[in-house]
Amino acid sequence: MVKKIRDIEKDYPKRQFIAKIRRLADALESGREFRIQVAGERIIIPEDATINIEHERGRSVEEIEFQLKWKTK
Repeated sequence: MVKKIRDIEKDYPKRQFIAKIRRLADALESGREFRIQVAGERIIIPEDATINIEHERGRSVEEIEFQLKWKTK
C-alpha cells in the first residue's frame, strides 16, 4: 500500500496532549510500539524508532518538537 506524502500539524487541548504523551512514555518504557491517530490516520510507531528533541528559535517565536523517526517498510 502506497501512502500519500503529508505534513500535518494538529493542535490538541492540554488534557488530550498529556494523555497522548503519557501513553507514549508508557510504550517507550515497556519497549512496545506506539499507536496514535492523527487527523484521521492511524499511525504505528515501532519500538525501535529514533527519538530526538528539536528546538527552533525565530525572531518572535520558539518551538520545541519531540520527534520520533523510523524507516517505512
